[in-house]
Amino acid sequence: MADSTGTAGAEQDAQPPLRRVIGPKLLVFFVIGDILGTGIYALTGAVAGEVGGAAWMAFGLAFIVAMFTATSYVELVGKYPRAAGAALYTQRAFGIHFLTFMVAFAVMCSGLTSAAAASRAFAGDYLQEFVSLPALAVAIAFLVVLGLINFRGVAESVRLNVVLTTIELSGLVLIIVIGAIALARGMGDAGNAFRFQPEGTPVSLVISGAALAFFALVGFEDSVNMAEETTDPTRTFPRALFTGIAITGVVYMLVAFVATALVPLETLARSTGPLLEVVRVGAAWFPLAVFSFIALFAVSNSALINMMMASRLVYGMAREGIIPGALGLVHPLRQTPWVAIVFTSVLAIGLASYGGVENLGGTTALLLLCVFALVNAAVLVLRRHKVEHEHYRAPTIFPVLGVVSCAYLASPWSGRDVQQYRITGVLLAIGLVLWAVNRVVQRRVRGRR
Repeated sequence: MADSTGTAGAEQDAQPPLRRVIGPKLLVFFVIGDILGTGIYALTGAVAGEVGGAAWMAFGLAFIVAMFTATSYVELVGKYPRAAGAALYTQRAFGIHFLTFMVAFAVMCSGLTSAAAASRAFAGDYLQEFVSLPALAVAIAFLVVLGLINFRGVAESVRLNVVLTTIELSGLVLIIVIGAIALARGMGDAGNAFRFQPEGTPVSLVISGAALAFFALVGFEDSVNMAEETTDPTRTFPRALFTGIAITGVVYMLVAFVATALVPLETLARSTGPLLEVVRVGAAWFPLAVFSFIALFAVSNSALINMMMASRLVYGMAREGIIPGALGLVHPLRQTPWVAIVFTSVLAIGLASYGGVENLGGTTALLLLCVFALVNAAVLVLRRHKVEHEHYRAPTIFPVLGVVSCAYLASPWSGRDVQQYRITGVLLAIGLVLWAVNRVVQRRVRGRR
């Protein structure tokens, strides 16, 4: 949050620096691994149902908006090469503690809505290839298991992330190869990938689809937290971040293209495992269970990362005295933030019980689009603050376009479902209550001294 001062600052200065072990290639894999997951595996059909066969254009627009925001993150991480994030940049730029808290809480909530969307995707068509169980019960059980894993403690490394990312990416490359071979053999109709739904203009449909498709491209912002462990971050980050987003953006557009070219739109739109339909149509010889396993792995991995991020953010805010301190309690044996884990798991279960994949994914995009609009604005404000070292400077037009595009995609004019605003409002209201309760408690404690 705010910069530490006094004793806290001295204690931080006394800590040894983090080991810089992440080079350019590992960082590219980290960015790709952070982006890959539930979005493309579960929401391709929903985006196609929104836009039509030209769903790949919605992913393309979401990719462009993500790139605008990426230029802002690259400038900020080069300027302040620390493990930080949107909350720190907001505090530096605007100096409003409540706004900083709401940004941090919104990022935390985006992790919960993303994990809840993943739980519903996990319980859908991909799992049905193995066993048929009630979807809601599976989603809740899935989140409970993630909570237990989170409580036990998960030792992660960036090198392990290379293996996990390779598995997730292989599933998408497989879809592209299957699609290309099938189309070359005369299956499907490539012309379908250029058709739009009859309701609405092509521009409005692509924008509406991009508001949902943006969910598939979030995650890259987490890479700024690796700044202190990256070799020469000022030079490494620009190339790695832009390369990672470009690779995923192109892969996503190709996946969406072959999906709508091969599979009837109605089938894609109603499926919670849309890429499974591509395999079913384009490569009947390929074992569906193998692809389902890859998809379930991708969904599970992204959900676990999001739940870990959310619980650690709650823990961090509690330790900083921003929300009630009880949320920062650590289990004496497991040494994990157990109260924060329980709190975030309960919220995620509630979200999974309330919404489906499409609305939960859209809510994740909505929360992060609002955060990204502020980050893009923060870049422009922080131009007044000069630093001695050289760093990447985004062309001014990019942060400006980032503010406008993120704000527009987050607005009702983008065609966003009103249900997503309701979910967002409830989540932020919970944050507001925690903030208010903590303020009251702190005042009473001061009054007794």
